[in-house]
Amino acid sequence: MADYAADVAKYVSDVDQSKVDAIVKYCGIALRNRDSSLVSAGDPKELATVRDGFAKKKLGLEPAAAEAALDKVMETMSGVKAKSRVTVYYLLAEQTGNLDKL
Repeated sequence: MADYAADVAKYVSDVDQSKVDAIVKYCGIALRNRDSSLVSAGDPKELATVRDGFAKKKLGLEPAAAEAALDKVMETMSGVKAKSRVTVYYLLAEQTGNLDKL
């Protein structure tokens, strides 16, 4: 299994392993496939899926708030070509103050 917490730790100084585990559980089988385990920042359809799926359903964010937060996460991770879905979701939850919803 990939070390998702180590990837999150590149951006967050105090990673909550239980939150990482909750995201891994939420993503489930999607993490087994390399393509679906990554988020493509250059694909508007992919970003809409994150916004309308995880951000709305799991975090309870309105589309505009989700989009603004997702833009900040993508900016934070701009130097990384292969963005881990777990890391994107963690940073999105942290950015919006919703880690407690995981």
